[in-house]
Amino acid sequence: MSRLKHYMNDDGPLILDGGLATELEAQGAKLQGDPLWSSRLLHTNPQAIRDAHDRFLISGADVISTATYQASITGFINHLDMSSEEARELLMSGVHLAKETVERFVCDSRPAEQRRPLVAGSVGPYGAFLHDGSEYTGAYAEEMSVEVSGSQMLIPVTYEELKAWHRPHVECLAAAGADLVAFETIPSIKEAEALVELLREFPNSKAWLAFSCKDEKCVSDGSPFTDAVKIANRSTQLVAVGVNCCSPVLVEPLLDSAGSLLSPDMSWVVYPNSGEEWDTEQGWLTSDKESALIPKLSRTWMKQGAALIGGCCRIGPAHIAELRRQLKGTSPASAV
Repeated sequence: MSRLKHYMNDDGPLILDGGLATELEAQGAKLQGDPLWSSRLLHTNPQAIRDAHDRFLISGADVISTATYQASITGFINHLDMSSEEARELLMSGVHLAKETVERFVCDSRPAEQRRPLVAGSVGPYGAFLHDGSEYTGAYAEEMSVEVSGSQMLIPVTYEELKAWHRPHVECLAAAGADLVAFETIPSIKEAEALVELLREFPNSKAWLAFSCKDEKCVSDGSPFTDAVKIANRSTQLVAVGVNCCSPVLVEPLLDSAGSLLSPDMSWVVYPNSGEEWDTEQGWLTSDKESALIPKLSRTWMKQGAALIGGCCRIGPAHIAELRRQLKGTSPASAV
């Protein structure tokens, strides 16, 4: 945990925010089916993003993530008809919006009990750009369908191609001043290796690496979670490795499976979704019982060594407020 000490102001874990897109949709944003997802609002409605960040901060989040998970230079050029430079500026604006919201929050807080939340620059997997669900399988790292001389062929995305794809995204987040980089929902061991190697090109940046997982022992491409942790251990810039956007019930066995391998300098990062099921026709099949799992199970994750705990899809500000009460013993009001 030593690499995280610099960011922590007490002995408890850092509370992450919840699903940014979930909160934006709760306020009326139409994101389903959009190839840019919440990052489109950086262009069309940045105030909605500020307001969502603010609600998570008020609810007790110590870390907020930028609206850049599904952002990319190529995506902005293709879908927003802008230049490469305009696309870079828009991606950087995700960090600027979050930092501005933090500054306003700090200024409005009581000075005697002030905390300064962090901004994590979100980097989703290559599969998020593909917008075909492969961010939950990692299949693109093994083979992709591309047109060659008029015919469809299956070829793998190479390690170097994955580094090249992510490089401008990380460049923008680092240049904009993100406190941390959040590599999120990574489904593939190959992509994780590429990201760990890429991070070395930004020696002043710290990051966490969170995987999407298919079951209690494996990341989404079928590789053992133990292999994922071994890859993370190669980096001196990662402050944490772990899981996100999986069911809360998978977290404990996943951490247990690799607990003996975690570097003493690193911590677990954990932010699962609500555990509800997604139906392609009906959408999320809601369940209050499932949504309450994260606060309930969070103490177990903390005992396992998790120092960054929050939520992903279907986890809103109210869940984060309850999570803070469970782990910090304070309400959001007394936290600020």
